[in-house]
Amino acid sequence: MVYQERTYKNYIKASDLIRFEVIEKETDLLVLAEKNLYDKALGLVLKYRGEIEKYTKENPRFSKSYSPLWSRFNAPPIIKEMIRGSRKARVGPMASVAGTIAEFVGRELLDFSEEIIIENGGDLFLNIKQTRKFEVNAQLALEVEPRDKPFSICTASGTTGKCFSFGQADAVVVISQRAALADAAATAIGNIVKEVTDIDHALKKARKIRGLDGVLIIKDDQVGVLGRVKLVPL
Repeated sequence: MVYQERTYKNYIKASDLIRFEVIEKETDLLVLAEKNLYDKALGLVLKYRGEIEKYTKENPRFSKSYSPLWSRFNAPPIIKEMIRGSRKARVGPMASVAGTIAEFVGRELLDFSEEIIIENGGDLFLNIKQTRKFEVNAQLALEVEPRDKPFSICTASGTTGKCFSFGQADAVVVISQRAALADAAATAIGNIVKEVTDIDHALKKARKIRGLDGVLIIKDDQVGVLGRVKLVPL
């Protein structure tokens, strides 16, 4: 299997939902909902980015550390969630930022749209009412069924995209109920994969992180799978 670089926004298919983008600095959300919620989504992006930027200014280590940190008692909920997820995966808190923003925005938008998909840098927050497919590469898609509660699918890569990784995995996809954990875990697992022979070791790492529902690792022509991952041909 040859992994090909892709633009995540072109590989989310849901023609029955309204599709719009919200861009603010590094945050570039694709939102699919039952109605156009641009103004509400933009307001939420500004709110949560503002909280992260303010906390980072007051606590510079937060944006620079590659190791887990503790949060201050008065930190806003989005900061505490990022730190909680990154501590479980044993990486720095910024490894969870994209997924966490997607989730926090998405949870508030659920008040206005029962079904919603939010993508932010390859990280997804979902509350879906029918089976959806998300392309992994030119041959395969991840088939995802509805759940009783919202959940997240986060992706990290050491060979494509803008995410930072110490590894060379073409893609690490993690499914979890919490986006902060999924995002941080994708980074932590991806850091291990430098060669095909590292896939088994990376899956052992994944088994030690509590709260993960499924993991997919792609390196060159090899694939590793753990948990609730259903791949289907395109």
